[in-house]
Amino acid sequence: MSEEWLGPLEKIDDYRWRIPKDYKPGMRVPGIIYANEKLLKDIRHDKAAEQVANVAFLPGIVRASMAMPDIHWGYGFPIGGVAATDPSNGGVISPGGVGFDINCGVRLLRTGLQYDEIKDNIKDLVYGLFSDVPSGVGSEGDIRVTGKEEKEILVKGAKWAVKKGYGIEQDLECTEEYGAIEGADPEAVSERAYKRGKSQSGTLGSGNHFLEIQVIDQTYDSSLCDAFGLSMGQVTLMIHSGSRGLGYQICEDYTRGMVHCLEKYNINLPDRQLACAPVNSPEGKAYLSAMKCAANYAWANRQCLMFLARRVFEKVLKKSWEKMGMYLIYDVAHNIAKIEKYTIDGKEKNLCVHRKGATRAFGPGHPALPEKYKLTGQPVIIPGDMGRNSYLLAGTQKAVEETFGSTCHGAGRVKSRSAATKSINPDTLLKELEAKGITVMASGRGTLVEEAPQAYKNINDVVDVVHNAGISKRICRMRPVGVIKG
Repeated sequence: MSEEWLGPLEKIDDYRWRIPKDYKPGMRVPGIIYANEKLLKDIRHDKAAEQVANVAFLPGIVRASMAMPDIHWGYGFPIGGVAATDPSNGGVISPGGVGFDINCGVRLLRTGLQYDEIKDNIKDLVYGLFSDVPSGVGSEGDIRVTGKEEKEILVKGAKWAVKKGYGIEQDLECTEEYGAIEGADPEAVSERAYKRGKSQSGTLGSGNHFLEIQVIDQTYDSSLCDAFGLSMGQVTLMIHSGSRGLGYQICEDYTRGMVHCLEKYNINLPDRQLACAPVNSPEGKAYLSAMKCAANYAWANRQCLMFLARRVFEKVLKKSWEKMGMYLIYDVAHNIAKIEKYTIDGKEKNLCVHRKGATRAFGPGHPALPEKYKLTGQPVIIPGDMGRNSYLLAGTQKAVEETFGSTCHGAGRVKSRSAATKSINPDTLLKELEAKGITVMASGRGTLVEEAPQAYKNINDVVDVVHNAGISKRICRMRPVGVIKG
């Protein structure tokens, strides 16, 4: 969708813009987009803002249909969309508000290594990661599971992986929902979804999924850096993957099924891609249970990927991962719907919060956080593209009050995959990245150009917005030095 959007945007302040509730008859709440003047130009280049307005039609939606500064066109919801519905007031759940890659997410590891210590080993580390971590479309891993174990993974998530020896208990403390969200029901998952997920545990997948060796090149908050054990020149490792074919199939199954719910529950929407059902309906409960299965599968997957990455570092650098200080800072989900408590008009309510291409950003003291992050707020991990930067931030109380504890999830595309393929030369791109000191390996040249820096907004601009809007707080910035792309 390259046609420019010409709808109304009212300036609230330098970082927030409103689509008025009267823009389209049937909108129940206004739309709010987090952006600055510079990013607004990119936002108007497709019809993602129209999707923000369409989401405002959802029954039971509370406060506003929101979008983060990495907003771009998606299926039903825009990517970067946030919406909360009230189940006690007919609130719905929509698979389009979660996305096809359920719990696509990212985890960040710190190390006790300085870049100068390993700069001569970067290529060996990249080659090792590319060799030992399966990547690409349909990739299958060495971590095989039985049918019985598959169902166990869907319920226990990362806890299954740790129990099998693919990590330690401390990893679970540093994972959103402690690596497993309660309420997953394997019986809500189709046989086809099982089949697609069975051999993909511990695999990276394709597209924008990656493993990235990074170096901290800027710090913003010394007290938070100290609390997280981070400093200039320190090596970090970032892992970005999701629920693979299992999550995709669950979304496909339920999206198709929920179209029939629109007539059944008398729901009128401007876009059938927003197909939904009341949270408390049989269809809504079944989707939520299946979605939780995919979310748990994704947490197990990233836990296994971390195990494989730690093992590569051990092989190349001839030290145990513990001696190298390769400890997990946090793991966050990007595509998920959750039942969370918020105060609305003075009353505490359980809301169904959809985050599609958005990161949870709970502030200090939030009861969902582990003790180690009660004072700092939740670690928020925002990856950029493979030629620029990524960020670690902390959640804020303002995010809890204003955006249902949400912030952006990445840079956000400005070029479609097909447009990037047509306009970017892979050989030139590799030379440009090499000139920046970045070693890249990908499963195909097509993936390389689709994920080129030119295909994305500048992450520095995006993070400026969420930091200055107060919905997350910058801690440090990392630059890539070694990248594995699926």
